[in-house]
Amino acid sequence: MPDAGLNPAPGFARKPEHQVRLSPLGKRVVVTLAGETIADSADALLCEESNHGPVYYVPMVDIRADAFTPTSRSTYCPYKGTASYWSIHAGGERAENAAWSYDLPYDECVELVKHVAFYPDKVEIRAG
Repeated sequence: MPDAGLNPAPGFARKPEHQVRLSPLGKRVVVTLAGETIADSADALLCEESNHGPVYYVPMVDIRADAFTPTSRSTYCPYKGTASYWSIHAGGERAENAAWSYDLPYDECVELVKHVAFYPDKVEIRAG
């Protein structure tokens, strides 16, 4: 985790034991919806966070942008920042709020800029 600079995460001040580890996955990640590929990357990041399962963040340059529609949903994480969401349409199906990203993450998670994560119960994610 990089040192905090101009935009430190307030969560770490309250819970310094909380961990958010970001590292290159080192494996290819393929994300599909209804059998159609919507993301394919050899440059994904692995996010390992206290009290959460691992999450893959795929660079936006490796997603099929035409399948993504922004939604009005947002959520807040005191360690990463405010997340924006997308619904995905592919293979004749639509997955609502199935992907998210942090446009302006806190300094400790700045590597997440221009990366997208997916809910594994809404799309199929294969890493390996």
